[in-house]
Amino acid sequence: MSREIKLCLVYRDMWQSAGKYVPRVDQLNKVAQPIVDMKCFARVETNGGGFEQVNLLYGENPNRAVREWTQPFNDAGIQTQMLERGLNGIRMSPVPADVRKLMFKVKKKQGTDISRSFDGLNNPQNLANSFKFAKEGGMIAQAALSLTFSPLHTVDYYVDLADKYLDLGAQEICIKDMAGIGRPVSVGKIVAGIKKRHPNILVQYHGHSTPGLSVASSLEAARAGADIIDVGMEPLSWGTGHADLLTIHAMLKDAGFSLPTVDTEAYMHVRGLTQSFVDDFLGYYINQKNRYMNSLLIGPGLPGGMMGSLMADLEKNLASINKWLKKNGKPDISQDELLIKLFKEVEYAWPKLGYPPLVTPFSQYVKNVSLMNVMGTIKGKRRWSMIDENTWGMLLGKSGKLLGPLGKEIMDLAQAQNREFFNGTPQDLYPDELELFAAKMDEKGWDYGKDDEELMEYAMHPQQYEDYKSGKAKENFLKDLAKRKEAKASPNTTPAVAAGAVAGAAATTFAGPVVPFQPKTLNLNINGENFKVAIGYDETETNAQAPSNNNAVAVPVESASSAYPQEDGLQEILAPLEGKFYLTKDAGEVGIKVGDKVTAGQTVAYIESMKVINSVTSEMSGEVVQIVARHGDEIEEDDVIIKLK
Repeated sequence: MSREIKLCLVYRDMWQSAGKYVPRVDQLNKVAQPIVDMKCFARVETNGGGFEQVNLLYGENPNRAVREWTQPFNDAGIQTQMLERGLNGIRMSPVPADVRKLMFKVKKKQGTDISRSFDGLNNPQNLANSFKFAKEGGMIAQAALSLTFSPLHTVDYYVDLADKYLDLGAQEICIKDMAGIGRPVSVGKIVAGIKKRHPNILVQYHGHSTPGLSVASSLEAARAGADIIDVGMEPLSWGTGHADLLTIHAMLKDAGFSLPTVDTEAYMHVRGLTQSFVDDFLGYYINQKNRYMNSLLIGPGLPGGMMGSLMADLEKNLASINKWLKKNGKPDISQDELLIKLFKEVEYAWPKLGYPPLVTPFSQYVKNVSLMNVMGTIKGKRRWSMIDENTWGMLLGKSGKLLGPLGKEIMDLAQAQNREFFNGTPQDLYPDELELFAAKMDEKGWDYGKDDEELMEYAMHPQQYEDYKSGKAKENFLKDLAKRKEAKASPNTTPAVAAGAVAGAAATTFAGPVVPFQPKTLNLNINGENFKVAIGYDETETNAQAPSNNNAVAVPVESASSAYPQEDGLQEILAPLEGKFYLTKDAGEVGIKVGDKVTAGQTVAYIESMKVINSVTSEMSGEVVQIVARHGDEIEEDDVIIKLK
C-alpha cells in the first residue's frame, strides 16, 4: 500500500509572501468553507507571524479575526496552525515571558491547534519556553529548523538541531525553507536523518518557491519520510510564495504516494475568491516582481516572506537615492539596478554579521544594514555607517549566540562605540510586563477581553493597539489606500505614499469620505520676521482648497519644544533616512531638549524605518536651539530634525 502524504495550505503565508497585507475578516470568513470543501487539506495555516499586527494596523480586531477564521476548520476537523517567532512571539522584537505564555493560552482558546515555533538564530534556549507554553496552553508544539545555506549550516548541523529541539519538548519538526534555497538533496538528507533517529516524529516541509528549487525539495522530503508538505495555490502560488497545490499533488501522485483528491469545483471557487480580494484592495500592495520566481535569490538567500515588504521599501529608497543623484548631477538608477546592488551587498555583509539564518527578524536586519551600506556608498559614505539598534542587539548576543564570528569591521565598530557583548539568557533581558499593561488598561477603562485576549494583544503590540483603539490606524490606512487608488487611476503621477505606511489590510468597510492631504502649517517671512501660519479647514470641505485669510492665524515660529528664534548660521542635523521620528525609543528614556549640550557621536533621536529602530547620531557638537521634527512625525530623508549652535 502506498504511503500517505498530507497537505497543508499556508493561506496566511501566501499573502505575506506576496505583499504587506492579508484579507479582512469578512473575506477570510467567505473563503474558509470553500477551502474546507476542497477536501484535500489536513491542515491550514490561519494566523501567526505578522497576521495579528497587520489586523491592528489596518484598524481591525485581530482576536475577532482569528476566532471567526479558525472556526470552520475546527468544525471540519482540519487542524489549524500558526507561526510563532520564539523570543519575539508574534512581533518583531523580544517579548516578556508572561506575555508569551498568555499568547499560547489565548491562541488555543481562539481555535489554533499547532504552534510552529522558530528562532531566527536557531538557538534552542530561546525555544524552550515556546514548547513549554504551547503544551501548557493545549497546543501542539512544532519546532521549525530555519534552513539556510552556508559553510556552517550543514546537514549534520540541522539533524543535531532537531535532536536538541525534541529534547526540549518539541512534538513535531518543520523544515522551514523560508527562502527556498535549500538544495533538494540536502533537504532529503535532513529529513532522512531526523526520521532515522526519531521514526515516530511528524516532519513537515515548508518551502518557498522563490529560486525554483522547492518542487524538487518537496519530492526529496517526501521520499525521505516527510509526513506533510506545505503548499500555496493560485493566484498566489509561485514567485516569492509557495509551490502550487496542483503541481505538488500531481507530482506526489505520480511518485506513488497516496493523497486525497482535490475537489476542482471548490478549488476554482477559492481561486476566484482569492483573486477578488486582490482586486478589491490587496493588489495595491503587491509588487508584481514578487509574482515571479528569481534564481538570483539563490545568492543572497533572502526569504519570500520578507520580499513582499522589501519591494515596497525599495520604492521609497530608490526615490531617495535618485533625488540625491539628481541633486549632485549624476544619472538615476533603476529599481533593478538597486536590487542587484542589494543582493550583492547581502552576500558581502552576511558572513561579517555572523551568518544569522535569513529569517524574520534577522533577514530584515541583514537586509537593512546591506541596504544602508548600498545607499551610503552611492552617496560617498563608508560601509557600516548606519546600523540600527535591533541589529546591534543581534550582534551583541542579546538574541543568543551567532553561529559564525563577527567580521573585524563590526568588532572594531562595537569597540569604538563602547558596546558591550551579552552572554546570558536572552529572555532574562525582558522582565514580565503583564501587570504593567493590565494597570494601563484599567486606567483607560479598557476591557481585558474574552480569555484576556485584549490584554495579550495590548502587551504584544502596545503602540499598534493604541492606534487601533483610537481609530488612528484605520484613518491612516484609508488615506494610504486612497492615494494608491488615485495613483493607479493616474499612472503618470507618483503616489504620495507616507513613509512607514501601515503593514496591514483594509478596515472592515471603506465607507465615508477620504480627506485629501491639506497642509496644517506654513512658514512665512514677513518684513524679515519669521512666522508659522496654522491653517484650519471647515469640516465640510472634501476637496483641497486654498485657505481664506479668515482661516489663517500667524504666530511666531517655534518648534514644539523650542523657545529660540530662528537664526542664521545654525548647524543642522539631518534625517539619515525616511520614517517616523522619535526623541526616545522607550518610556524610561529621557529625550534631548532645547538648551541641552550634545557632542559629536551622541545619539540624539531615533527613526523607525523598515521595521526597525535606527539611532540618529550628531556629527557635530553644540547646544540644541530647535527641535524641528516632532515626536511621532513622519519625516523624509535629509529633513532638518534638530538645530544646534
